[in-house]
Amino acid sequence: MSPLDFLANLLNPDLAFLPKALAVAVMSSVVCGVVGSFVVLRGMAFIGDAVAHAVFPGLAVAFVVSGNLVLGGTIAGVLTAILVAVFSQNRRLKEDSIIGVFFVAAFALGIVVISSAPGYAGSLQQFLFGSITGIPDSDLWVVGITSLLVLAVVFGLHKEFVTISLDRESARALGVPVFGLDLTLYILVTLAVVISVQTIGNILVLALLVTPAATARLLTDRLGVMMALAPAIGALSALVGLYVSWSWDLPTGGTVVLVLTAAFLLGWTLGPRHGLFSRNRQRAARAASTHAGGVPA
Repeated sequence: MSPLDFLANLLNPDLAFLPKALAVAVMSSVVCGVVGSFVVLRGMAFIGDAVAHAVFPGLAVAFVVSGNLVLGGTIAGVLTAILVAVFSQNRRLKEDSIIGVFFVAAFALGIVVISSAPGYAGSLQQFLFGSITGIPDSDLWVVGITSLLVLAVVFGLHKEFVTISLDRESARALGVPVFGLDLTLYILVTLAVVISVQTIGNILVLALLVTPAATARLLTDRLGVMMALAPAIGALSALVGLYVSWSWDLPTGGTVVLVLTAAFLLGWTLGPRHGLFSRNRQRAARAASTHAGGVPA
């Protein structure tokens, strides 16, 4: 299928689900790219994966009772975070061990809950791997409003998030409310994960949160540029992934992730300063300079 044919399908009223899927995918990519910049900067990829597990029981309960998925996932994520915070007070165990226990338990609870719903197999597959055909108009509005809210909070607290990301101890000494900002960022990650689940799935959503930001990190040293590049890379990958999946009848979530991975590999190889070829040239230049400096006049 050519790009023009794909554009015609987007404008075809009989395929109304396709532009909705594209809109949700792009909005999710933008939000995940912005929030994911702080996740990558702080080395919080494990937290992102844990959040994807934590929101699952809330999504499952909301699905079973025909409730709001964003609200259900957010409540589940926040409750799980509170449990982790409480049990982490026991210094006998490290926080990552507590996270491993509760987030996997939350995921298991979600599977048990959704197994009680009619059409269990199809519903589970939709949550785990995403679905481009099941996005109602109401969810489109919810995703749009939630995306604007998340972006507003991120940009409103941008300086504070940067401060605690670069030097937490100094920020704490200066009186910056580190715990409150950590909790706020966790909630933002939760919202980013929840609005992305329908398009890319619960299992693959970590890629949308981390891969665009990691790719942007390879391309620039400036946080502001990184936060602009990451959502752009994510949105473009979502568009290309949806086009390829629709053209070749492939799973949308998996295709989008593969496109994101290809973009990361290009950045890792061809990045202007931190890419493989650039680093090799820099090493060769340093070696030549050292050798020239060591030759007697």
